[in-house]
Amino acid sequence: MNRLVQWLPTTTDRRVRVIAWASLVSQTLIVGTGGAVRLTGSGLGCPTWPRCTAESFVATPEMGIHGIVEFGNRLLTFVLIIIAVLAFLFVVRMRRERPELLRLTVALGLGIPVQAVIGGITVLTDLNPWVVGFHFVVSAVLVALATVFVHRVYRGPTSGALRVPSRVQALAFGTAVGVWLTVLVGIVVTGSGPHAGDGGVARNGLDSELLQHFHSWPAYVTFGLSILLLGAAIRTGLVPLIKVTAWLIAVEVAQIAVGITQARLGLPEILVGVHMVLACVLVAVLTLVLVTLRQPRVERAPVERQKGSSGSIAMETNSSVR
Repeated sequence: MNRLVQWLPTTTDRRVRVIAWASLVSQTLIVGTGGAVRLTGSGLGCPTWPRCTAESFVATPEMGIHGIVEFGNRLLTFVLIIIAVLAFLFVVRMRRERPELLRLTVALGLGIPVQAVIGGITVLTDLNPWVVGFHFVVSAVLVALATVFVHRVYRGPTSGALRVPSRVQALAFGTAVGVWLTVLVGIVVTGSGPHAGDGGVARNGLDSELLQHFHSWPAYVTFGLSILLLGAAIRTGLVPLIKVTAWLIAVEVAQIAVGITQARLGLPEILVGVHMVLACVLVAVLTLVLVTLRQPRVERAPVERQKGSSGSIAMETNSSVR
């Protein structure tokens, strides 16, 4: 056991970086596989929870492809659990120097069983569209947390100080509100559309065609705000903010293109699935924009200097960014 403890990282080495990326990628991919469950009509492939059937925890041959798809998505939860446990273990020895990493891994780890329970409730409520929508919201929040985890691993903790003028921060926050509003309205649109996850499942009863227009309005406003944010970032000369804002605009362009195309083609399943995954990518990049606004935390460590002619010991402080 002592040998295992000694093997665990004490700095954010390659193992920590790999597990941080694994956390972000897996939290995003499970949204894609969850979308595949619904888009293939496999939402009730396992008709109960936590078992797949009343008699079995696993899918049976009689359940066909829908049972395989739904049970396969459930199995991915265990992959996320393994990644979360490894992430916790890889930062636990840094808990004093880097407590924010420990807190993020705990939050991500606790989010997984919460999502599993919400997923079970969706099955037990016969894929109630509001519960399904909440399931997606929690996934987006976990993607945001995983993005912060990756950023902290690479860039260290941030302080409360801004790297940009307050007006740039206000513009970034306005963009964030636009992104989340677009995502939330998109969830409601999906709950009114044809991809219920299983034949005969109830929809939310709202006008899908009208909601598509409501969905597009905050998307276009957000795109405009993002353009303004890029211009503001260029004026500040802050290269990291310029880069991540450019990424944000690129994802928005892709998302708008997919959204318009899927609406005109009658919501083909593959495009709806791409739209869902891009929504999580959008949340991830937006989160990166927000954390880039803050200054890295600078810690001062006392370093002894040789005795001077007076015989006293002078002290210097070296600044290091963790």
